[in-house]
Amino acid sequence: MTKHIIEEASRCLQCKKPQCSRGCPVSTPANLMIEALLAGDIRKAGAMLFENNPLSAVCSLICPHENFCEGHCVLGRKGAPVHVSAVEQYISRNYLEQYQPERPVNGNNGKRIAVVGSGPAGITMAFILAGQGFDVTLFESEELIGGVLQYGIPDFRLPKDILARLRDKLIGLGVKIRPNTMIGPVIGIDHLFADDYKVVFIGTGVWNPRPLRLKGESLGHVHYAIHYLKNPDVYALGKRVAIIGAGNVAMDVARTALRKGAREVTVLYRRGEDDISATRYEYDYAKLDGVRFRFYASPVEITDKGVVIMDTRVVEGEDGRSRVESVEGSESLFEADSVFIAVSQAPRSNLTGLEVGKTGLVITDEEGRTNRPGVFASGDVVTGAKTVAEAVNFSKRTAKAIIDYVSGLGD
Repeated sequence: MTKHIIEEASRCLQCKKPQCSRGCPVSTPANLMIEALLAGDIRKAGAMLFENNPLSAVCSLICPHENFCEGHCVLGRKGAPVHVSAVEQYISRNYLEQYQPERPVNGNNGKRIAVVGSGPAGITMAFILAGQGFDVTLFESEELIGGVLQYGIPDFRLPKDILARLRDKLIGLGVKIRPNTMIGPVIGIDHLFADDYKVVFIGTGVWNPRPLRLKGESLGHVHYAIHYLKNPDVYALGKRVAIIGAGNVAMDVARTALRKGAREVTVLYRRGEDDISATRYEYDYAKLDGVRFRFYASPVEITDKGVVIMDTRVVEGEDGRSRVESVEGSESLFEADSVFIAVSQAPRSNLTGLEVGKTGLVITDEEGRTNRPGVFASGDVVTGAKTVAEAVNFSKRTAKAIIDYVSGLGD
């Protein structure tokens, strides 16, 4: 493994203007980390990655690298790009095993910050602010930290020991973690300010599935994808599974269902192969695992026996935009023992007093400031479902805005 990583790192051209970094949402210094690694200083390389992105060990596994770093590598123009993700993963995992955090002593000690939600945005925020000496409490509605990383991504894509190590590092920095605590129903934002929290940061992600409002959606064999991924073992799916939707969550559900005993898993999608929202990487791996796809099929109704679908076609309107229309008289039954709905998610509506848009997403400025002074937000709860790297990048900007805000409050 080590030999392979060194060989791959040695392929890096050490570009003066690295396109790989420019292609990464969080500007991972790929050329500099590789330079440090090849010079024999893996700890320096790891520290460089961690300081830039506390979730480097996660991003190196689950980001769409073909769109980010590797997709911009100049070697990829005529051949294979440097496998940046593999090098980054090797360095980041090594650093997490060695890194021993120490809480800094400075003027921010005693200034309380509440971080609500421990997904990518919350973890990033907690690391940055605790590293600045703030007294950070991380509120998590579930038992374990990680949010979508813990409860929305299968183990075969993201080993959960990484999250356990991140938890240990947070505690080492002095972060207090309060599990099984959903802010809103019992403890609200007002209660947090009353207890002298200077800032409340919202990073709760998107956990409410978007329903299709089809007839039959409440039947017992119908499930929402995001719920299934939290604990697949409690579901009895049968042998034939249908999934409505073709995003990354749908791919995760399909691949997990096959691993849990389903014999046949089919993704139903109303457009064609080129229009799916899942990354090419996830789509290719789903096909490799045996997931089937039926394109140009739109659900009409869910019955006890499966999904009634209609054939579709994509037509171009007078405005130049394409739209999907159903083919009259093409109804048929796609038989399935279980049906999943995987057509995006929205935030929970447990927080009050914050301005939200029509879809429930929290409205902020580019630095994460909400309509309420002292309350900031970033990540999926603001942008909708995005990549981890994009959530980290947004949260880094918001952390700077929070630090500036607290500094302006004085002592």
